[in-house]
Amino acid sequence: MKIALFEPEIPPNTGNIIRLCANIGFELHLIEPLGFDLSDKKMRRAGLDYHEYTDVVVHQNFSEFMQAMQGQRIFACTTKAKKIYTEQQYQEDDVLLFGPETRGLPIEVREQLGLENWLKLPMVKDSRSLNLSNSVAIFCYEAWRQMGFKNST
Repeated sequence: MKIALFEPEIPPNTGNIIRLCANIGFELHLIEPLGFDLSDKKMRRAGLDYHEYTDVVVHQNFSEFMQAMQGQRIFACTTKAKKIYTEQQYQEDDVLLFGPETRGLPIEVREQLGLENWLKLPMVKDSRSLNLSNSVAIFCYEAWRQMGFKNST
């Protein structure tokens, strides 16, 4: 599977997600502009140099990302969805797309994916959102569980 971060802003979140991807065998795709330099000390510290153990692909913009993902199912992970993430049956080539920490996925990005491909984490009423790296971990482990924790020890 693939995780994609649309214009991520906070280096430690991306570092944590790199570490997560390295440990579960998922690819990470970053869509520019990024809110930091990939060599940022905070990002590298959070990722504990795990970037060497996973594939990190950087796309110059959303159009380039969409072209690279052509033919794959892309799910918008958003608080605006009706469908809960556990209701989706994931496949190995699926892509989970997350928005920037301070604003989430823009409506124009979500609309390109189709309402049927929007997924959410359930939260109590009047909650805003979870931390990005926590949300990514929850989604990833459910998808990986559905695939039988492929390649795990």
